[in-house]
Amino acid sequence: ANQNTQPRVATTFEQSPTVFFQIWSDDLTLLARSINAPNQLLFNVDIAINYKDVNFNGYRWRTFTLRDQSLNRWVITGERADIRYSLAETVVTASIIPIVLAIPIASFIIWVAIGLGLKPLKELTGQLNNKQADDLSPVEMKDTPEELTQLVITTNALLKRLNAAFMREQQFSADAAHELRTPISALKVQIHNLQKSEHIDDSDLQALADGIERMGHVIEQILSLYRHSPDQAIFKQTEIDFCAIVQDIIASGYEQIASKEQQISMTGSDSCLMKGNQFALETLVQNLVTNACKYTPEKGEIMIDVKQTTPGIRLTVEDSGSGIHENEHKRVFERFYRINGDRHDSGTRGCGLGLAIVQHIVTLHGAQIVLDRSTRLNGLRVVIDFPQHEEVNND
Repeated sequence: ANQNTQPRVATTFEQSPTVFFQIWSDDLTLLARSINAPNQLLFNVDIAINYKDVNFNGYRWRTFTLRDQSLNRWVITGERADIRYSLAETVVTASIIPIVLAIPIASFIIWVAIGLGLKPLKELTGQLNNKQADDLSPVEMKDTPEELTQLVITTNALLKRLNAAFMREQQFSADAAHELRTPISALKVQIHNLQKSEHIDDSDLQALADGIERMGHVIEQILSLYRHSPDQAIFKQTEIDFCAIVQDIIASGYEQIASKEQQISMTGSDSCLMKGNQFALETLVQNLVTNACKYTPEKGEIMIDVKQTTPGIRLTVEDSGSGIHENEHKRVFERFYRINGDRHDSGTRGCGLGLAIVQHIVTLHGAQIVLDRSTRLNGLRVVIDFPQHEEVNND
């Protein structure tokens, strides 16, 4: 730098001793400076805009260099680093303190809001916790929020299904006890008599075997009635050929039919596809065919017709038995109801569950059942109309 030229010193510049400035020409002549700025160049200026850290006067300084292209001047400004750090701490502290103070207030407000929002859920939880094991009544809540409405509806639907299942279990136990009491008592009497008898006839053994068979039939019918719940029917429905089911049931029961020298025929469509629970429909057809065989006299006739109709599938079962009087058509669907007590006019003993099971399965499939007198065979005619599902194609 030119040593003969003295730089101008800004003595009247309102400044803080913590900042300084220098103005240099391109030939590195100091043109002006603040009173606290050094006379020498603190570092080489080679970049138009630059930040650097330098030490002088016992302090660390943060500098900024800028070149004025129009005047060909270098301007260097600096500020003490400790002051910058102190200022940063002041700014940060001023910013943090309100945040720190606001956190507990905001937390309290959030805690209160969450508590109020969860109050209905706590009420629902409390009601469920306070329920006894056998209390399956619906949950009742006042002013249920929209967010919990669906949960309450779903919970009550679950309780309703559980209550229905519980009632089925109770009914099953009651029905089983009611129906098995008589045959078991009869078996006890027969066994007691056999134990005291010196001579056991074949007729006594046959009576005992008949009693055991009847009790087994009652158990099988009760189990069949309660095996088909609405939920199982909904979730286990598949596409099946109903005609094939009827053919299989006829084939499996042909030995019993032949033993009574009865004639059985099947007419109608070759194939009838439908949506349904296969096991339930097999049970339905089995009961109808078994009843027709049971209540039709020897050398009688049974006619079965399965055909596709406009609304769906129609099953018709007719026999040449004594039929059922019109006054009894509704009552025969009641559980354990027997026409004329324990014995039918035909002399056949039943447990009063066959048509109750049929009615139950018909309801599960959304079908309709009608009883009337057969004009062709003069016995009972059973007509069941199943609805046709759109996704099943019978073409």
